[in-house]
Amino acid sequence: MEGRKDFCENCRTESSYTLKKIKINETIRNKEYTFEITTAVCDNCGSEMGIPGLMDYNAQEIDAQYRKAEGIITVDDIQRLMKLYNIGKAPLSLALGFGEITISRYLDGQVPSKEYSDIMLHALASATYMKALLNQNRDKVGETAYNKAYLAAMQLENLYAAIPMPLMAVIAYIFSALHEVTPLTLQKLLYYIQGNYVAIYNRPLFSGTCEAWVHGPVYRNVYNLFRDFKYNPIEDDRFAPLRDGVPPLEPAAKAVVDRILNTFGMYSGKTLESITHKEAPWINARKGFLPDESSQTEITLDEMKKYFHQVNLKYGIETENGLKAYIADML
Repeated sequence: MEGRKDFCENCRTESSYTLKKIKINETIRNKEYTFEITTAVCDNCGSEMGIPGLMDYNAQEIDAQYRKAEGIITVDDIQRLMKLYNIGKAPLSLALGFGEITISRYLDGQVPSKEYSDIMLHALASATYMKALLNQNRDKVGETAYNKAYLAAMQLENLYAAIPMPLMAVIAYIFSALHEVTPLTLQKLLYYIQGNYVAIYNRPLFSGTCEAWVHGPVYRNVYNLFRDFKYNPIEDDRFAPLRDGVPPLEPAAKAVVDRILNTFGMYSGKTLESITHKEAPWINARKGFLPDESSQTEITLDEMKKYFHQVNLKYGIETENGLKAYIADML
């Protein structure tokens, strides 16, 4: 909007203006908050201008900042909750133990209480919790709505059953850190995270068998979870629970994951695939197979540890500069 013109009441003329961020203090429910809002400043006299639509925009910004500060669920997440469990507004209200029109009011912009917000966030993060709520309020919800929502909750619960929680925590962190993640990229990042971690700490970060597939190292259970996306970025409301439904990474694990994302995470899945094809763990596991021949041969933790230990001695994998130097030599 910078450079656009509108009427300045101080100049009494059409003037260009510049948008600037300022901080304001507001008291909500007897508690002081600092919010960042946008103002339009006249380029001619420096006074603040009233621009159509800016007041509504700032109201939305204040709402979003307040919800974030208090850990209150957003309208988008309430809509995601409905989609996730295939349930309408009134049945969802009753399933959660609220009044019948409560969800409708929240979708219209009313801010939920912290208590009700926590219930909705918990349901968003845990299909098991949602199933318990559905069973608790089954008579209120109605048979048709109950059956549809319970089936969706069961399917969601089964979706994650094959993924151990430490691995799920790593995947969730990757999703939160990177703008776009394809299944191919995810697989290679998991391989490098596990390889680096086991070389440094002499133990795996997560359990799971890594196999030497045609397109590089692959964790089959992760592949099965995201196979529908093929070469496309992973985007689906079914994976919303990954944001809040898993524990945070321990500091040592987070440090390794951050280093991998800040180095290997800068490249496409195909580029990472090409690097793995030059590394001993994948090459040794593929011995005896044709280039396009499928294989389930395991890339063992011992192979990863041995290889990345050597990489560490030469480059220093406990630093981003060391990993960047390694990648540069492999490209």
